Amino acid sequence: MTDTQNKFKEYLNKLAQYEQVIALLQWDLKTAAPENGTASKIEALSFFSTEYFRLMTAEEFGSLLKALSAPEEFDSLNDAMKITVTRYFRDYQKSKNIPEDFFTEYVNASAHSEQAWEAAKRASDYSIFLPHLQKMIDMTKQKIAFTDPGKEIYDVLLDTYEEGMDSATIDRLFEEVKKELVPLLQKIKSAPEPDSSIFNAHYDIDSQKHLQDFLLSYIGFSHKSGNTAESEHPFTLSLGLGDSRVTNHYSLNDPISAIFSAIHEGGHAIFEQNINPSFEKTAAASVNLLGLHESQSRFYENILGRNIHFWEPIYEKLGEFLPKFKEISLEDFCREINHVKCSFIRTEADELTYPFHIILRYEIEKAIFREGVTADKLPELWNQKMEEMLGIVPSNDAEGILQDMHWSDGSFGYFPTYLLGTIYDGMFLEQIEKELGSLDSILAEGRISQVTKWLNENIHQYGSLYTSKEVIQRVCSREISAEPIIRYFKEKYSKIYNL
Repeated sequence: MTDTQNKFKEYLNKLAQYEQVIALLQWDLKTAAPENGTASKIEALSFFSTEYFRLMTAEEFGSLLKALSAPEEFDSLNDAMKITVTRYFRDYQKSKNIPEDFFTEYVNASAHSEQAWEAAKRASDYSIFLPHLQKMIDMTKQKIAFTDPGKEIYDVLLDTYEEGMDSATIDRLFEEVKKELVPLLQKIKSAPEPDSSIFNAHYDIDSQKHLQDFLLSYIGFSHKSGNTAESEHPFTLSLGLGDSRVTNHYSLNDPISAIFSAIHEGGHAIFEQNINPSFEKTAAASVNLLGLHESQSRFYENILGRNIHFWEPIYEKLGEFLPKFKEISLEDFCREINHVKCSFIRTEADELTYPFHIILRYEIEKAIFREGVTADKLPELWNQKMEEMLGIVPSNDAEGILQDMHWSDGSFGYFPTYLLGTIYDGMFLEQIEKELGSLDSILAEGRISQVTKWLNENIHQYGSLYTSKEVIQRVCSREISAEPIIRYFKEKYSKIYNL
C-alpha cells in the first residue's frame, strides 16, 4: 500500500467517526430527545455536520482524491476503494462549491423543519410547517445551483437518491404501471369488500413490540447487529456496519400497520447488516441507491409478508402475541392484509394502490421544481391529485400533505425510489423462482431463510458497489422493466378478487 493510500485510509477513518456522531444525534432527535433537549441536539448536529463538511471539502482531501485518481494509483485499488475514490471525488468537486455558512444554515433549517413537521402533524395544522417547507424548497434550489450549475434541478435530485436514474426513465416506467393498474383497480372497486370489523379491538402496545422482535428475527434481522425504538414515522438508520437500527409507530387499534412497518424496516436493516465487512469505512458500505434499498424493504413487506404462505408456519405465534388473532382465521387475516381500498395514508396503503401514492408525490415534486409551485399551493394540489388518482379527498392536513416527513429535511427526489423498488421486486421475484422454485412452497415450508440467503448473496453483500441498473443486469440479465411487477399484480389480485 502506497503512502497516499495509507493517508487516505486514515482520512476515511476520521470521516467515519464524524458520521457515527452525526447519526447518533439524528437517532436521538427522532426517538428519545425530550422537547426541551432538542435545541441543544440541533446545535450539536449543526456543529458536527459542519465539521464533517469541512473535512469533505478540505484541500487535503481533494489532493488525496486527485492523486488516487491517477492511473498508477487507481489501478492498484480494490473495487470498494475504486468506488470510494470515484464517488468522493465527484462529491468533493460538487460540495466544495457550497459556501460553508450556507451549509450550516441548511443543516439548521432542516433540523428545525423536521421539528416543525412533527408539531404540525400532531396538530394537523399545515400553517406550522408551511414556512419551513418553503425554506427547504428554496434552499434546495440554491444548493443545486452551487453543486450542479446549469443542470436541471429535479434530475439532479433524482440522481442523488438513485444514481443513473432520470425523469425520462421514471416517466416511462410509471406511466406503464399507471396504465395497467388503473383498469385493474376499477374492477376491484366493484368487487365485494371483506369485513374489516372483525379486527376491531385494543391491541397491547408492549405485545406489538414483542411481536415485532419475533418477526424481525424470523425474516433474518440480527438483534446483535441492530436495535429498535419508536418514532413518529418509521425509519431505518445505519450507524456503520454492525449497527442498523429500526423504528416503528404503534397504534392501540391497528396492529397491522406496525406489523408491516416492522417487516419493511427489517428489510432495510437486513440489507445493511449483510454488506461485506471488508467494505467498512468505504463508499461501498453506504447504500445511497435508495431504489435498490426500497426494493429490499418492499420485497420483505409485500412480496413475502403479504403472501398467505408467509404466515402459515407462524400464524399461531401471532395469536400468542395478540390474542384477538386467535378468533380470526388465517384466510380472513390474509384477505385483510391484501384488502385493496383507496386510502389516505401512504405507509398504510395496500400494495396495489401504493404506486398511485408515489406517482402523486412524484408529480408534485416535478410541479415544485419545474413549474415553480410554492408551498402554500401544495395542500390544494395534493387534494386535487388524490381525488384524481384514488377518488378520495383528505379531510385534514395530517392525512394529506403532512403525512410524510421526507420533504421536511429536504429529501426531494426520494419518493420515486419507492415505486422503482417495487418495479425491481417484480424482477427479483421472477429470478428467485427461476433459481429456487416456487416462492409459495418455500414460504409455506418455513424456508424463508433461503430467500434471505439468496438476497444476501446476490444483492446485500455488494452494498453500493454497483448501481441499481447494474444490479438488475447482473442478477436478472436484462434491463429494468415494469412487466414482471404488473404481471404479479394482475395474477395475484385477479385470484384474490375472483376477477
